[in-house]
Amino acid sequence: MPYRHTCLMLTLLSCALGVQAQVYRCPGPPVLYTDALSPKEAQEKGCRSIEGTPITVLQSPKPRAAAPAPAPGATPGAAPTASRGGNEGRVDPTQQKGRDDERRRVLESELREAEARLAELQREYQGGQPDRRGDERNNYQKYLDRVAELKAGITRQEADIQALKREISKLP
Repeated sequence: MPYRHTCLMLTLLSCALGVQAQVYRCPGPPVLYTDALSPKEAQEKGCRSIEGTPITVLQSPKPRAAAPAPAPGATPGAAPTASRGGNEGRVDPTQQKGRDDERRRVLESELREAEARLAELQREYQGGQPDRRGDERNNYQKYLDRVAELKAGITRQEADIQALKREISKLP
């Protein structure tokens, strides 16, 4: 009898008899369940055998590579253009320039809006002495709370403006 047939018969026989490899649960983050250890290795690693509990192993599907996003000027459904050298991770220089220009426009627009909000807050804050509103005339604490909110808003807007300027300075 050839060797292959003997192995096949032994495999079928072991399945029919219910012979299974010993499964061990090994501690540690992450907990490891394995049948690839000898009893000696399992003991050295502090693993415990699992008996009488059926174990189901599910193999997760492999993640698919995400489709590249179309360029800002590209038509939907058009095939992406191949870049130099056939590198899939490289972006065409003209596409990258378009993306950089679009990002700069968005960041500059956000910067203008943040500066306008800051100017409005500073105008309302009036150097720490904003005008009291009608509902604050009889409630001084409400006035103090609004002043504190204005000051915090100014600080936040200044930090946002600095962050936007840093981002713009990083662009080519």
